[in-house]
This record gives sequence, structure tokens and C-alpha cells, in this order.
Amino acid sequence: MQQLIWFRNDLRIADNTALQAALHAGPSVAVFIISPAQWQAHNDAPCKVDFLLRNLKELEKSLATLNVPLLIRSTDDWQQTPEVLAELCQQLNIAAVQVNSEYGIHESQRDLAVGALLVDQGILFHSHLDQLLFKPGSILTQNGTYFKVFSQFKKVCYRNLYEYLPPCLATPQAQSPLNISSDAMPCSLPGFAAVEASLQALWPAGEQAAQQRLSTFSSDAIGDYLEQRDFPAQAGTSQLSPYLVAGVISIRHALHAALAANQGEFDSGQPGVITWINELLWREFYTHILVGYPKVSRHRAFKAETEALPWRTSAQDLLAWQQGRTGFPIIDAAMRQLLATGWMHNRLRMLVAMFLTKNLLIDWREGERFFMQHLIDGSLAANNGGWQWSASTGTDAVPYFRIFNPISQSKRFDPNGDFIRRWVPELKHLSAKDIHQPTLLSGLFASADYPKPIVDLAASRARALSAFKNLPSIR
Repeated sequence: MQQLIWFRNDLRIADNTALQAALHAGPSVAVFIISPAQWQAHNDAPCKVDFLLRNLKELEKSLATLNVPLLIRSTDDWQQTPEVLAELCQQLNIAAVQVNSEYGIHESQRDLAVGALLVDQGILFHSHLDQLLFKPGSILTQNGTYFKVFSQFKKVCYRNLYEYLPPCLATPQAQSPLNISSDAMPCSLPGFAAVEASLQALWPAGEQAAQQRLSTFSSDAIGDYLEQRDFPAQAGTSQLSPYLVAGVISIRHALHAALAANQGEFDSGQPGVITWINELLWREFYTHILVGYPKVSRHRAFKAETEALPWRTSAQDLLAWQQGRTGFPIIDAAMRQLLATGWMHNRLRMLVAMFLTKNLLIDWREGERFFMQHLIDGSLAANNGGWQWSASTGTDAVPYFRIFNPISQSKRFDPNGDFIRRWVPELKHLSAKDIHQPTLLSGLFASADYPKPIVDLAASRARALSAFKNLPSIR
């Protein structure tokens, strides 16, 4: 029975559930469907699309070692996907299509439409759990609802993992060669700007690069993750998120590497390892939220009462934030890091998000959109979850009255100003004391090229507190 493996966000041959199922069932052909208009509608960043295309080339090479040809098909958006796949199945005499499940609303609707059309034509459609450790709907409260609090969700995850630890699947053996050639892999797509080589170099493509990054982190840095993860000038995080989002490495592989570094323990042993495992479970949590509460996929606040917040419309303030020109060095350094690398340190993601939504009182959706348009690791679940957490509109979010002060955060987590000097070079001559708040300098201003603060922190904090306090359902 000839099989078709439809790759999506699972661009690897190691520990790939759908790939293993296909090759076990019969001779297999792979396909990837390029949908530029859909990706644009989802605000996918040019660097994310570039990373995908580069990994697609590496996937073609990996599949060639298994004698699996990789075909490329194109659709403007996902509306045409069922017909494109059905036509390919007829051409190749496919008996079954194998995929790894995806969880956004549009992804789910697309897969339902594909499955319905294929079944009508006598072609099986098999969807496998692969992107997550637990299938959405399998981790529920005693009332049978999706968890809204991470600590409770995590507790059930740990209990289930103790009972059954999902194994990493072996890479399948090569099949007999087929008389089908792989298609040419595109290097770029219309509608997505070219990506600079310097950014590409930060994120090398392929499974080997991802596995090397995980190996280095788990052997050298994971033990100190709890102490080092909040300091953006230090290499204290794994920077694996782009590889996990594109599926170049599996969540199971990441979990097993962490456990190996912690003598097999989940919630005891090295605090750094435990903290990193919890970060993997946060990703899991937000994806379950996406399924259990689909309104977050529709640009709606998880806390419905916060839809009444009197968000400000200020194109000037929003642009200053986007360009890293707010006059607050740690905020500007973080935003410039994003623009240059397609990535931002997690502590800074929270800080810049809270600055936009609390100090500037600009709708979190503006920030969520901008992040997706620039992140190489842009993920609807994680990005939406993080933004709504910072804006106090989401599930298990930070209390509205907890507002990070960018100056004190800067002094605490970039004490010597090393991160600021790297990304805000017009301030590099300042001392570790002055660089966090250059406007306090007397005489000559710190730099003629650096803007003054666009907002008063105390007044903007009071404004945000008032906006939340006046919501009818806020307690």
C-alpha cells in the first residue's frame, strides 16, 4: 500500500511519528505544500519562512538516505489543499496519507477538509500525536475541562510522565528505491523579503545543527539554566525554539536529553534541568489552551472582561517601540535584537510586552502581530500565550497590578550594561551605572542619537492600574 507523508512543522527524519508509520505501512513518498498567502495571513516572518525553506532542503537530503522522494506542491492558501493532495494521491496511487497533528483553528479545519475528501475517494488519512507529549483533551481537570492554571496542568503532566514516558522513535530503515525524483527546492518566495546572511548564520538549518545545539546545551548549560536564563547578555538559554517550532527536533528528544542530564528525574535533582523541563511544559500548556479555548486563535482575550480595556491608539508610540527608539535602553536593546536576529531573550519578551501593554497602554494584539512578523520561532500558541500573560488578559496571567519597571529590570538582569551596549551602540561609552537611565546625566546628554523617554513610568503605571481597576469584573 503506497503511502504519502505530508510534512508540515515536522521537518526531520529522526523521531518522526508519521514518517515511521508510513514506512512501516508500505512504499512511501513525501510531500510539502508551500502556501505563501496563508503564511502571510498568519503574519509569518520572512526569517521564519527562510528558515523553513532552508530546513526543507536539509530534509530532502535526509529523506534521500531513506530513498524517500520529497515532492513540492503549491497552493495560494489552504482552501485548495484538499484538491491538491487528492490529485497527487490519484497520480501516485496512494492508499493512505500520514501526517503529524497540528492544532490551530485553521490547521484543524484544513485537516478535516483534507481527511473528508480523501476518505470520499477511498484514501485513508492518519493523523498522529507528535508535536506534543500529550494529546489535547487528555490532560483535564476533575470536571473534564481544560486547565487554566499552569501549575495544576504541570502536576498532571508529571504524574502521567512518571507512568509513561513517550519514547524517542528510531530513524526508519531505508526503503527500496522508487522511480520518482524529488522536486527542486525553492530558495525564496514572493511576498517575503530576503533574509541577510548574518541572520541565517545564527540559525543553521538541519537536524544535525538542532541536535548539536541540544547536546551542547544539555551538557554545558542546562544545570545553570535557573540562575542564568534571565540574563540576556549570557548564553544561558538553549535557543532551540526555532527548531522546535519547525519540528527539526522533537519535543520527546528535548525531554529525554533533559532527563539524561538529571539522572532521569522530572521534578527533583538539578533545579536548572527541572526549570527547563517546565518551560517545555509551558509550550505544551499554551497549545492545549489553543485547542480547549479556540477564541484565543480568533484574536480574542482569554479574560473576556479585558476586551473593554480602553487601549490607546498612538501610531507614534507604537513605531518607537517597534524600532527600538523608546528612550528606555533595555527595551530598545531587546527590540533591536529582535529586528536583527529574529529572536528575543524570553525575559525581554515579557519586559517589552509589558511595556507596550501597560506603560504605553497599547493593545496586546499590536505586539503579538509585530512579534509574529519578525520572530523566527513564531508560534501562535506560545506567542499568544506570552502576550496575553504579560498584558494580564490571558490564562494564568500576571496580575494586572504587577508591572515590570524597565529600569530596575535592566539593572537587575543586565547589571554591567553589556547587552545594552551590544544593541544600542550609541550608549556604549556610558558606565554600568549610567547606561540604564541615561536621561539622569547632567550636562551633555548621553547621546545626540538616542531619544529621550517617550513616557513617564510612574504616570503610565497609574494610568494602567486605573484602566484595569475600572473594568467591571476585575477583583
